[in-house]
Amino acid sequence: MRNHTVVIKFILMGIPHTKGLETELFILFLTFYLLTLLGNLLILTAIISSSQLHTPMYFFLANLSMFDIFFPSVSSPKMLLYLMGYSHTISFQGCASQLFFYHFLGCTECFLYTVMAYDRFAAICHPLRYTVIMNQWVCTILTTGTWLGGCLHAAVLTFLIFKLPYCGPNEVNYFFCDIPVVLPLACADISLAQMVSFTNVGIVALLCFLLIVMSYIRIVFSILKIHSSEGRRRAFSTCSAHLTSILLFYGPVVLIYLRPASTPWLDSVIQVLNNIVTPSLNPLIYTLRNKEVKLALRKVLHQVVNTSGV
Repeated sequence: MRNHTVVIKFILMGIPHTKGLETELFILFLTFYLLTLLGNLLILTAIISSSQLHTPMYFFLANLSMFDIFFPSVSSPKMLLYLMGYSHTISFQGCASQLFFYHFLGCTECFLYTVMAYDRFAAICHPLRYTVIMNQWVCTILTTGTWLGGCLHAAVLTFLIFKLPYCGPNEVNYFFCDIPVVLPLACADISLAQMVSFTNVGIVALLCFLLIVMSYIRIVFSILKIHSSEGRRRAFSTCSAHLTSILLFYGPVVLIYLRPASTPWLDSVIQVLNNIVTPSLNPLIYTLRNKEVKLALRKVLHQVVNTSGV
């Protein structure tokens, strides 16, 4: 950040066209946020406490639950505070932190979905060699790579955006700091930062999506070769939850970052769904048809009830 930066704080304007609905939105968003924290904490606890779930598939699911706890926590607490009537201002450093952690966690989750697709590919296409392909060392390397890759991606974007001077308007027409709404406030040529950020986000999302598609093409061909209908049903069942989460994750990315025109109100609605609603749905998506997770959750809840009863 340069010394001649004049703007020392930004003002978050919130979700456009929602004036007068602060109380209703606060109750709605707080409910979703608490459900997100509770649901993902339960999934995480169930996976850690159940030895039957100590497999690569559930190891990656535990990572996804951690991301779904952290991801909405980047923007939700500040948004809930100003919906309660507290200040809409956020410091220059706070704005940069929001942007960094939002893209760090978002990119890491993007990489994680790709790794999870590879895990399903190995399990269905190479079942006899699955434990060798996805051993503990490989899982650790892949998970560490997702974290480091997301951190590098976010660091590049944050440096490009906040090395620019900000000396004019400081009103962010959004409920948190993100590239499409912060970058236009810079009082300098933003073409390079705009091009690099658009390309960076686009390449990461497109590359991960293509790898996922390639994995699932191979998975579909392998499933079709299974002779028993029960075997095909079980194979499709293990992939359906992952595919549903992928669609919910990539839809907002395409609509916000990879389309030419931007509409603040529509972008805000999409981001609310992406930041708050989707993370609360993932625990349901991964447990509704998964008997092992449901059994582990029952054990966890039974232990909690017994402990509280004591």
